[in-house]
Amino acid sequence: MTISFMPYQELTALAARHAVEGNDGTTAIEGLRLHRCSAPTAPLHTAYSPSYTLVLQGSKSLTLGRETYRYGVGQYLLTSLDLPVASWVVEASGDIPYYCLCLDLKMERLHELFDRINFQPDSLASEGYRGLTVNHASPDLIDATTRLVRLLDTPSDIAAMVPLIEQEIFYRLLTSPDGPRLVHMAMSETQSSRIARAVSWLRSNFHRPLKIEDLSDHVGMSPSSFHHHFKAVTALTPVQFQKHLRLHEARRLMLVDGLDAGNAGHRVGYQSPSQFSREYGRLYGMSPSRDISAVREPSAG
Repeated sequence: MTISFMPYQELTALAARHAVEGNDGTTAIEGLRLHRCSAPTAPLHTAYSPSYTLVLQGSKSLTLGRETYRYGVGQYLLTSLDLPVASWVVEASGDIPYYCLCLDLKMERLHELFDRINFQPDSLASEGYRGLTVNHASPDLIDATTRLVRLLDTPSDIAAMVPLIEQEIFYRLLTSPDGPRLVHMAMSETQSSRIARAVSWLRSNFHRPLKIEDLSDHVGMSPSSFHHHFKAVTALTPVQFQKHLRLHEARRLMLVDGLDAGNAGHRVGYQSPSQFSREYGRLYGMSPSRDISAVREPSAG
């Protein structure tokens, strides 16, 4: 699928020139990644960090908990905190590859901007916002994004111009329909920001036993309120969130560091090998040994 008007054509051409299939998408602009894929992919379990991802060609899907999101040309995925997801490319081919760009969100820059914009806290949802959303990019957002990616053609301009254009992109996001969710996440004493602090703690301490009372107290909430708002923001309970983090890291340890299932499970906090194998199978659809063998098999052949 392609779009006929010029902004998308230029962005797609820039992506085709600078994106390399199979790598991590890193570019000369810090925090900006360009991705290319020439075929649909299987679901990849990973963690998304706060970012703005714009699809330029093709389409992609992801699941968060039991929710499924699909986004295509001209749509962006906005992620406002670290979330464990499964994502896969849906539409892509050798003739019409999937292209997207991903820009990290810098919360300190967003905080500076919304102080200037003067958002009113009473206009924000007390329940907290889901940590990700899909929306259509406005012409102004597309224009600023194009100018950012265009800097890859003039590397000498990157140092001076990137901070200015990034600020404009962040401004366009803050003044979009999704702006309040970013403000809610960046403000220091909202339910969403408290959940973001809890998520940060879990990412650093997922291998430790989880005590809801202690974590809720750490972020200044009652256990019942914490549980309710955590699921409202992440689509997962705290225990489910911790399981996803543990299992993602265990899989990385087996694939990258070569650990066996028993040692990987123990490293991420599982005391019972059978419990680790059982929960791993629920998430990935097969036992740890079969999954790792299946991933390695193509490269071995």
